[in-house]
Amino acid sequence: MPSSWPVTGRRPMHTYSIVARDAQSGEMGVAVQSHWFSVGTLCPWAQAGVGAIATQSFVNVSFGPRGLAVLREGKTAQEAVEALIGADEAPGVRQLAIVDRYGNVAAHTGAKCVPEAGHQVGDGFSVQANMMLSERVWPAMAAAFVASSGPLAERLVATLEAAQAAGGDIRGKQSAALLVVRATSTGAVWQDRLVDLRVEDHPHPVAELRRLLRVQRAYEHMNRGDEAMEAGDVQGALQAYQAAEAMFPDNLEMQYWHAVSLANGGRVSEALPLFDAIFAQDPNWRTLTERLPGVGLLHVSDEDLGRILAQGEAG
Repeated sequence: MPSSWPVTGRRPMHTYSIVARDAQSGEMGVAVQSHWFSVGTLCPWAQAGVGAIATQSFVNVSFGPRGLAVLREGKTAQEAVEALIGADEAPGVRQLAIVDRYGNVAAHTGAKCVPEAGHQVGDGFSVQANMMLSERVWPAMAAAFVASSGPLAERLVATLEAAQAAGGDIRGKQSAALLVVRATSTGAVWQDRLVDLRVEDHPHPVAELRRLLRVQRAYEHMNRGDEAMEAGDVQGALQAYQAAEAMFPDNLEMQYWHAVSLANGGRVSEALPLFDAIFAQDPNWRTLTERLPGVGLLHVSDEDLGRILAQGEAG
């Protein structure tokens, strides 16, 4: 472990969190909520092909990068926790949890963490909390994660929701974060981070985190639609944009590209009502439509382009 890491001061990051590895996909992630501004900048750490870490209580932020460095050396989660806590100047006020790329899990709750405080380690995950309203919080989190199904990110958010339902942080709510990485690295950090969402300051941060995750899922459909458009796969683009719009039917962006896909598929008459509603709400989309043929994103005749651009006009 490098000896040049700076010593960090105590920041009262009292919170609840989960670190976990999905047994099927190998994805690893962290989810956290705290009555503290911007918990996502301090508590959650993860790297594809390495592991995931939550550092909290009177947080030693360096546990994140230092822990990942130890895991990259081939050490297990338990060895990493022992190395970090063993070298720390105030282990009694620290709370730390680590899951490595093999699903090994280890956690530490210092004796001086503010009650109620504790953790529970399970198969491929650890839940931990401090300064909670009651000692029911982390067992409720463990039960929720075990009972959950679906993608890892959604399961992590469900675990936070269970913590809040069990009483949560005795001080209330403020910020939340969700970080999920691939099982193995692609060599490109921007591709390795599958989900990286933060709610910095919100009266209902976990609910907002759930909403943002749903928005991300919708835009994943949008991204697939864009890729299909680039490849000239009109039907594939249409299916992807329709899936996105179904998740957020009031989103003009999703409605618009659905309409463009219909037009590109020779279904201009079906697209016209969509263009009409979009242009009526915001005429800038009409201006954008005028520009699409020139860059190869709208393939219609001049006559059909005229019909499209005539939509949304008052009267």
